[in-house]
Amino acid sequence: MIIVRSPLRVTLGGGGTDLPSYYEKYGGFLISAAIDRYVYITLHKTFQPGYIIKYSLMEKTKHIAKIKHPIIRESLKLLKMGDNYLEIASMADIPAGTGLGSSGSFTTALLKALHTYNRNLINPEKLAQEACDVEINKLGEPIGKQDQYIAAYGGITVFEFKKKSVKAYPLKIKKEILYDLEDNLLLFFTGYTRLASNILKEQHTKSRANNKSMINNLHFIKELGIASKNALEKGDLRKFGELMNIHWEHKKERSNFMSNKKINEWYDLALKNGAIGGKLIGAGGGGFLMFYADDAVKLRRSMAKAGLEEVRFRFDFEGTKVMIQS
Repeated sequence: MIIVRSPLRVTLGGGGTDLPSYYEKYGGFLISAAIDRYVYITLHKTFQPGYIIKYSLMEKTKHIAKIKHPIIRESLKLLKMGDNYLEIASMADIPAGTGLGSSGSFTTALLKALHTYNRNLINPEKLAQEACDVEINKLGEPIGKQDQYIAAYGGITVFEFKKKSVKAYPLKIKKEILYDLEDNLLLFFTGYTRLASNILKEQHTKSRANNKSMINNLHFIKELGIASKNALEKGDLRKFGELMNIHWEHKKERSNFMSNKKINEWYDLALKNGAIGGKLIGAGGGGFLMFYADDAVKLRRSMAKAGLEEVRFRFDFEGTKVMIQS
């Protein structure tokens, strides 16, 4: 029995610049934070030949090529698992389609479990590379590299994306500032779920076509990401919150599907009740609203009254991790 967990994440700056359609030409910059909400993969050797796959559906097959779940199928192919006697199951603390990077977390957890089964050691960089290979190269998803990398590394990590490399290093944040950030960074579920690829495809297509408005938007988002890094490392959390607000206003310009009337109403309500700034996490269109608050109690009360459920969290500094191996 092998159980692996992989953290979900929130983006603290530069979101959207990790798509290859942008960073291959201009370079991406992003701050991401792993949180203590997880995707779990269990892997168990069975006595029956073939694969038993359990997720929202259940599959049984003797051949990898017939597995319907694309990430599981391509991951098994990548590691050349061949005909085997395996049961693979997944669970998650937060449902998919909510903007917290669950797909990347799922892929890194699965690959880590398979490597552990094969008795292979794999470092975070290699794990993230393989996860990106599965999702971006083999499956052709129009997504970025943030989710796979932060799930593999954990922590609050700065990523610089180049055409052929990714530089990763921890944010230099003081411990007391880290605790203040955890206490005042709040997540609220909007009740909306969506496919990130549907929104990211528009950004990907416009970036590939050198759409001036999209490229300039992402240039500015990258500058905001660098400014957010400086604010966090200086301990200026109010400035960080204000930058989040600016980021959200520009993020909405990238797609007509980024927000909706109800989300905008909740956002405005939050700004009037203790929030300095905020944004939708992930590609947009639904999922979680994240705010930095100078009055967390007031913000919690107003959001609860509006019917939004809060998900409390702390940061995760372990990344994708084997929990049980027996």
